[in-house]
This record gives sequence, structure tokens and C-alpha cells, in this order.
Amino acid sequence: MLCNKRSHRNEKPAHAKIWHLYNTSFRPTQGGQVSIALSSHWISPRRMTEHSIKECQKSLDFVLGWFAKPIFIDGDYPESMKNNLSSLLPDFTESEKKFIKGTADFFALSFGPTLSFQLLDPQMKFRQLESPSLRQLLSWIDLEYNHPQIFIVENGWFVSGTTKRDDAKYMYYLKKFIMETLKAIRLDGVDVIGYTAWSLMDGFEWHRGYSIRRGLFYVDFLSQDKKLLPKSSALFYQKLIEKNGFPPLPENQPLEGTFPCDFAWGIVDNYIQVDTTLSQFTDPSVYLWDVHHSKRLIKVDGVVTKKRKSYCVDFAAIRPQIALLQEMHVSHFHFSLDWALILPLGNQSQVNRTVLRYYRCVASELVRANITPVVALWRPAAPHQGLPPPLARHGAWENPHTALAFAEYASLCFRDLGHHVKFWITMNEPSTRNMTYSAGHHLLKAHALAWRVYDEKFRRSQKGKISIALQADWIEPACPLSPKDQEVAERVLQFDIGWLAEPIFGSGDYPRVMRAWLNQRNNFLLPYFTDEEKKLIRGSFDFLALSHYTTILVDWEKEDPVKYNDYLAVQEMTDITWLNSPSQVAVVPWGLRKVLNWLKSKYGDLPMYIISNGIDDDPHAAEDNLRVYYMKNYVNEALKAYILDGINLCGYFAYSFNDRTAPKFGLYRYAANQFEPKPSMKHYRKIIDNNGFPGPKTLGRFCPEEFTLCTECSFFHTRRSLLAFIAFLFFAFIISLSLIFYYSKRGRRSYK
Repeated sequence: MLCNKRSHRNEKPAHAKIWHLYNTSFRPTQGGQVSIALSSHWISPRRMTEHSIKECQKSLDFVLGWFAKPIFIDGDYPESMKNNLSSLLPDFTESEKKFIKGTADFFALSFGPTLSFQLLDPQMKFRQLESPSLRQLLSWIDLEYNHPQIFIVENGWFVSGTTKRDDAKYMYYLKKFIMETLKAIRLDGVDVIGYTAWSLMDGFEWHRGYSIRRGLFYVDFLSQDKKLLPKSSALFYQKLIEKNGFPPLPENQPLEGTFPCDFAWGIVDNYIQVDTTLSQFTDPSVYLWDVHHSKRLIKVDGVVTKKRKSYCVDFAAIRPQIALLQEMHVSHFHFSLDWALILPLGNQSQVNRTVLRYYRCVASELVRANITPVVALWRPAAPHQGLPPPLARHGAWENPHTALAFAEYASLCFRDLGHHVKFWITMNEPSTRNMTYSAGHHLLKAHALAWRVYDEKFRRSQKGKISIALQADWIEPACPLSPKDQEVAERVLQFDIGWLAEPIFGSGDYPRVMRAWLNQRNNFLLPYFTDEEKKLIRGSFDFLALSHYTTILVDWEKEDPVKYNDYLAVQEMTDITWLNSPSQVAVVPWGLRKVLNWLKSKYGDLPMYIISNGIDDDPHAAEDNLRVYYMKNYVNEALKAYILDGINLCGYFAYSFNDRTAPKFGLYRYAANQFEPKPSMKHYRKIIDNNGFPGPKTLGRFCPEEFTLCTECSFFHTRRSLLAFIAFLFFAFIISLSLIFYYSKRGRRSYK
């Protein structure tokens, strides 16, 4: 490179000579354009300081500006290069500067890993961060070089040399780069006139040889004829060219409409804070006000009033929480009981009656406020998986005795809380990815035993409904047209969801796909159900409840060993164009609709509840815009499933209630013992008030307002404040009449 630079002193640059040759001798007859293709990386400051920003500029000067500035600006090298290289950088004469300046009809750009990331001298990064951000680079070129027309003449990514035709990683990078190009055109006003994917076919990749593949067409280098076969990326690129970009798809357009009038709008709080602190009004002590000295109340020793009977409203923490729920306008509140707190020893030899009463008060106060409690008996959580310590120490769900203990615990909860709770969840989001086959086997029996106990002993008197809540994230084939990826996606769905769903909602046994795969791999650890157990488990539901948060892409090709699941022979990945939360959870609304349809296709037209759906946000951000976007679009996909697909969808529950119990997920912030609603709470309330997304065709369709009163809440009981006021007025009226009558009679007596 330095030799080339020195040669500039002796002869005029080759590129400029060729441009002038074409300009004078060929352009008049051929009418073409000539430029030079320059490759570059994009660099970001490690810290947002003036020094780091200048180092980024210097890095781009050394890589791209070295040739771009002489051609597109003033015929000379960037100042940062001249200042850093001094005598090593040759000088242009004034005539050379004039000769070089403007010798390009457009800006030809090459961008990609082999062009920058792999070959770039690390010293040219100047300790700043490199990133594959094509949009930023296009905007920088536009601003730095006076808004030239830009033609992307080479751009792409690469995959491992062992990858064959399903090159999902390459395909999604290609999608990302083309999307960024479109954003640069539409949003930033950059004049990009063309795009070229690199490359047509797999080939020899310089110092990487055949260890990577960058072609749209697969080449079997060991075959005789070296036949070209289109990869998934080629099919994707073909369709993209046909559509000239990314036109809006009808299935991704928002739908106007409303849910049924009895639709359950809920909020989730995994574990409510059990706070048995009583309010100040239960204190029987007598206090005097010290008006002269401390200005405080002073307790009078040895003097107490008659202790009154305690009520649920005496628990200081309950009413403020319910007031927040009422502010949200939800009709249902979903929370989990703490098994270990209620039965510390795992059996009824020691029952924490105070905690049980607290839960009973929460449920009764919710009912009093016309909010339906949705109560889960167990949810996996640290420590001890949410189990009482003795059960956890003795094998947890690996021990068949735990299933019997769970049935006992469930019976206690039904008996104590069932008069207020009409909506039960046995198991809330058991994690199949962290569970052994024997644990899952016993967990299924535990659920079924609890369901049968309720069905046989409590349903008739309590008239509730009960089921299990399964986590059901959608699994999408990374290459949608690949039969192998489709097979892999179905396998993961059966292991993630079908493992627990099929025995309950389907055949009473484990999925065939699951057992066939394990037998194929000589894994015979999946237990078998007896006919009696199948009969016990099958049909043990009143509805199908699912928790859904995101969508995962799966590929059969092994690309990233860290994210490759050898057990299921599947590569997990994500579409890098997807929106992500701070904890890198992908926001993919259409995945919810797909999983609802998959469940319907497998288990029939069952009543379904989306029992939990939510995303984390940045706790330091003032506005939780991501959650607002997430909620709006996921609820709209639920509406599509209900209206367009005929899913028997009965409810939607947002996750989560507040940041105190679920940091970063709450619709309420919690700080300094205060709850503050976030914008997402107000947005959710608006959706609830509208019962969906009404449009011109749905205007005027309003559900009749219903007041559901609890059995023990009579008309007078629910209007105590109003009645007390009326009684006061009536009492004052009687006193006034009595006084009038008394003094009028006395006046007549005096007159006589």
C-alpha cells in the first residue's frame, strides 16, 4: 500500500486516468457511468465522548476516506491521515488534485464481513467498536461526500462451510441489510440507486478458503459436475426482487373489531406480597395528643379498649392493591399461591392459617370489587422450585409422593378459598425445558389428581372451573420453505407444549413425535401411562390456558454450537430484523396467532385463555413505548385469531401487574412505597374499555354493563357509605323536627 502511495508522485492515479479516458472517448457514444468500488466497515464510539467520536471519524477516514475524499471532495487525503502518517503519505500536486477530483459518476460501496471485519487491520479501529450497521454507513457517506448516488455493489454475510442449502443465518443477514438500505432511502433521504448481493455461488473465499460459504447457490465441491442448487437465501432474494422490497402483507395489517362481551380482561402478578400487617384501626390502645411538647400521639400505658372482631379490610396491603386493579378496569386478576408458605412441612400437620386467611381475604375483596380472582396452586420458582422444603429435599417432582401431597394441598385450598375462587389453575407455566421425564410424569398425575378432587368434591357446590396453564411460545421454521426446518419446528413444539398438553387435551398419552424421536436416539426414559392413569389424566381440564411471550426460529443446520441443541438436533436462532426487548426477547406478534391455531388444530375447538403475555422494558426509561407497541399488536393478533380464525378465545391477561414483584415487567412502577401507572397501563385500560379495537363498522356496539355481586355482598353491604350518609341525614331530620316540635310547644305554653 505504501508503495502505491509513493507511486502517486511519479504518475497520475490509474482510476482517474481510466475515468477521464471513458469520459472523453466513450461516454458520448455509450452513455455509461464509471466509478471505483470502495469497501468499508462501520465503527461506533466505545463511549460517547468527543475523543471517541473523533477516533471513529479517523477510522472511517483510514478505511474509506483514503480513496473517497480525493475522488468525491477535493482531490486530497483526509486531514486525519495526513496528521497521523506525516511523511509516509505522499502529496498530490495541485494538477493531480484537480485531475482526481470528481472522477466518479456514483459512489460504489462494498460492505460485508470479508470486506471489512475479517481483513481489516485491527489497528485501524482505533479501539472503537465495529458493527454491521449498513444504514449508519450509508447516512455517513451521504453527509460526508455531498449526497452522492450510492450503488451497493457487494453486500452479504457468510455461513459455515458445512452448511448446505438451508442457510438461515445468511438469509436473515441479507434481509437485515436490504431493510437497512430501504430505511436509509425512505427515512434518511439517502440516494441509493442499486443493491447487489454477494455472491452468486459458493467459491474460494481468499484466506478462508472453502471454510465459509457466501453463495446464493450451493456448490457440492466434492461432486463431479459441481451442480448449482438454490439455497433458502436465493429463494428469499428472488421473492424480494419480485416484490421490489417489503410491501405490507394483508395478514400483518391491524384488524378492527371487538371481543365478545363476556371476554376476560386480566392482569398477572406471579406472587402477591403476603403482608399481614394490620391497619391502625385494629390497635386497641388509647392515645393522647401531646399538644404542648412533642406534638405527637402518646400511648397511655395500661389502658386498652375492647378488642373488636378483625375483618379483611384490616389487612393494610389489600385495599391499595385492589384500588390499582380497579383503576386499570380489569375484570380478572391472576396470581399464584405460595405452597411452601401455606404448608411449610408439605402436609397438613402444620397449616399457616394466617397466610391462608390473607389469601382468602384477597380473594373475597377482589370479588367485592367485581374482579374475578384467578388462582394458581403452584408455579415453579426459586427456591426449591416453589415446593415446601421437605418435599424439595426428598426428590421434588421426581418423587411420586409429591403428586399425592399436591392433591392434599389442592383440597385444602379448595375447601378454604373455593367459595370466593371460581377460576383455578393447577400448575402455572411448568418449564418443560428444565424438567426430567419422570418429573413431568408425576407433575401430570398431580394435576389430574387435583382436577379430579375439585370435580368430584367441590365443583357442585362452588361451581368453578379448573385447568393447567402451559407456556406456549411459538416455534417457527427458520427457512419457511424447508421441509427439514418444518419437521424440526414441529418436533420442538411437541417437546415444548405437546409433552404436557397431549396427555390432558389429546390422547391421554405422550405425543407420538416425542416418543418416536426418543426411541430413534435410544432414549427410553420417557415413562408409560397405565390405562388407569390415562383415564385419570385425559380430559382433566375445563379450558386451555397458555402463557405466550415470544417466537423462536429453528433450523436443522448446525451453525452456532452455543445455541445448538444436540438432544433435539436443532439450531435455535432469531431474525436479526426483529424488534427486541432489553433482555433480548424478540417481539413477534404474529407468533401468538400461529400458536393459537396450532393448539386448535391439535386439540380441537376448546375455550382458550391467554393467561399471561408481556415483555420487559428499560427501567430507566420514562416511557415504556416498547410494551405499548407489544401489547397493542399482540392483542390485535389475538383479535384476528378470534374473528378470522374462529378461535374460541375467552380472555387475555397482561403480564405483569407491577415492578415490585416482577421488575421491568410491571404496568405500574414502584418506588418509595408508591405505585405509578406507566403509559402501557393507560393503553391497556383503553383497549379494555373499548373491548378491543372498534372501528367505523363496530361503533355503536357496546356491551351491556354487568354488575356481578358476590353471594354474601347484599345491596346494603356494598353501599355502606351511602347508607350511612342517608342515615345521618335522616337522623338529623328527626332531631330537627323534634327540636322544632319542642320549641313550638314551649312557645305556645309561654303565650298562655
